[in-house]
Amino acid sequence: MPKRCLVTGCAGFIGSHLAERLIQLGHRVIGIDNFSDYYPRSIKEDNLAWLREQPAFTLVEGDLAEMDLTPWLEGIEWVFHQAAQAGVRASWGADFAIYTQANVLATQRLLEAAKGSPALLAFVYASSSSVYGDAERYPTHEDFLPQPISPYGVTKLAGEHLCRLYARAFGVPAVSLRYFTVYGPRQRPDMAFHRFICAMLSDAPLTIYGDGMQTRDFTYVEDIVEANLLAAERGRPGEVYNIGGGSRVTVREVIALLEDILGRPARVQFAPAQKGDVLHTAADIHKAARELGYAPRFGLREGLEQEAVWLQGRLSASA
Repeated sequence: MPKRCLVTGCAGFIGSHLAERLIQLGHRVIGIDNFSDYYPRSIKEDNLAWLREQPAFTLVEGDLAEMDLTPWLEGIEWVFHQAAQAGVRASWGADFAIYTQANVLATQRLLEAAKGSPALLAFVYASSSSVYGDAERYPTHEDFLPQPISPYGVTKLAGEHLCRLYARAFGVPAVSLRYFTVYGPRQRPDMAFHRFICAMLSDAPLTIYGDGMQTRDFTYVEDIVEANLLAAERGRPGEVYNIGGGSRVTVREVIALLEDILGRPARVQFAPAQKGDVLHTAADIHKAARELGYAPRFGLREGLEQEAVWLQGRLSASA
């Protein structure tokens, strides 16, 4: 049965993919985005190009931390809260105020507006593997103690706690998904794969922070979208779920794979590791598999090929 959906951060990397999938499935979508200046608005407008043509999509430009949210939640059955100020490395110092407003206050205000909504069936919050910090064991289970090592991770964990509080106190059907390093077409320009592919296509040096032996559990964006849909249907209010891709490899291995895909060498330069960057991530996804029916479908090579094709198209269009 078609649902009335709200997608925050709808112009972003993940939010735009999710909104498109919902429309394609026959749902109606209200998308909210504040078009923050973390990266150029033109990129976000490109992400919205298809959605703007769809009668079932409504775009609202506004800041969740300031706008009146009540009218936009009226009759909404599924909320997908993707909006956040991204970036581990940028979350230190004076800019932390941006993160508390966009990631903590905005989440609290959205939950507050949702708590009295009789139509609401699901509230899915986009969290992050950053909440684990340098985890005690790998693969990492949801029951392990979160110990974020960046201010960004702290704000995402605060959002999870708010979801749990509102589920317990007010019955908001909120669940949290801990995303593990999402990649694919429309990936933000500050993210590693985007930077690596662009550098290699233009024969420019690419920078690896640290020695390149750090590992990540890479998750393709379409698997993230599927996890959101499953969480809306099956997630238990107040719970958190790891959403990983099963592709845990070193950064050096990623570079070698990209060299093979693109048919050209990478000009690698190394720089000191950055504060807040964890050494490893690996998701234990048994809980998501058991309770949501989640199973990643995209392997790393297939996903990287898709991102490379998308970036080649963008670079050709701008040439």
